[in-house]
Amino acid sequence: MRFDFIDAGGTRLHVASAGDAQAPLMICLHGFPEYWAAWKEVMERLSDRFHMVAPDQRGFNLSDKPAGQGAYAVRNMVADLAALADRLSPEKPFVLAGHDWGASVAYAYAFARPERLSHLVIANGPHPVAFQRAILDDPAQRRASQYFLKLRAPGAAARMAGDDFSRTMRMLRGFSATPWLTDEDAAAYRAAWGQPGAMEAMLHWYSSSPIVVPEPDAPVPADVPLLSVPDEKVTVRVPHLVIWGEADEALRPSCLEGLSRYAPDLTVVRVKDAGHWILHEKPGEVAEAVRAWVG
Repeated sequence: MRFDFIDAGGTRLHVASAGDAQAPLMICLHGFPEYWAAWKEVMERLSDRFHMVAPDQRGFNLSDKPAGQGAYAVRNMVADLAALADRLSPEKPFVLAGHDWGASVAYAYAFARPERLSHLVIANGPHPVAFQRAILDDPAQRRASQYFLKLRAPGAAARMAGDDFSRTMRMLRGFSATPWLTDEDAAAYRAAWGQPGAMEAMLHWYSSSPIVVPEPDAPVPADVPLLSVPDEKVTVRVPHLVIWGEADEALRPSCLEGLSRYAPDLTVVRVKDAGHWILHEKPGEVAEAVRAWVG
């Protein structure tokens, strides 16, 4: 595993990479509350075939943490990704993979820049419109998403950092089984969360998101921005693979309902005994699904 800092259009990103830099590029995007190492074991398994690159996204771990909630609108993370991809593979389309919040950035990039992608891979991360519909229509998903409200509340960063990040660690353990989380892994996560300004920046991803999460018994709001977006603006126009751990406590199966409406070339691989942290739980199965599908 190699490490570097790369200027991505004015945002300095800490980047991990593995494999031959001349091989086809695959960029892997982590989610919350993770950092580049979410993809580590998958990267190791695919580094014989691809140039595997996983940045710490803005606000996380060692990457830049711009001030202010507005800096974390998804368009800014897409701009970071675009600059990184144009530097690493300026002429050839690449494979883009995302998990959790990384999936949100990956989808947004795929909507905007399909000509730059050969394939889109998503691991336990929802299409934004399908996710919004699931939150509004499925009571189980709405209940599962109530943590959004806690992470958007005033003082959330201090609470999530308190007592050596005990709440953040409980959240990590609450989304699915974590036998993979060794003491060494937990210490590495706490070190990433403890970088100056990191927790506040990480939570800006939630506060800047257009996702609407009503309380469990509240009526559906009249104004839900994502539901007014035309289908053509949120359609994946490249071959699309979804790898889905079915024991996910944060994202219920309803998140996949209607996805084919927005992805005409869709393949779904379901993993029954994996949860939200499928990259840690089943890295071998994830890697083999990618290898077999990309070809």
